[in-house]
Amino acid sequence: MLTLTHNASAVIKDLTDHSVIAEDGGLRISTSTENASNLTVNVTPAPEPDDQVVENGGARVFLEEHAAEVLADKVLDAELDDDGKVRFAVMDRP
Repeated sequence: MLTLTHNASAVIKDLTDHSVIAEDGGLRISTSTENASNLTVNVTPAPEPDDQVVENGGARVFLEEHAAEVLADKVLDAELDDDGKVRFAVMDRP
């Protein structure tokens, strides 16, 4: 299952807390229909019925089925750059 770093949890929680979404909202990661290794990230009000839900430190991440497979043994990190833009990084588990 995907693991979130402390930074990723804080950034995701901040994103969802400041978005106009439902209290149960989170960050949804899905794959492209053309290429399963291309990941799409969106803030969404709720998971889709078949999504895997990862929760850590108040952050919620919804993984579409194929994204869950691709990210099963990975760690998600995030940071805010100087312009306030979020940058995500996917790493192998140590």
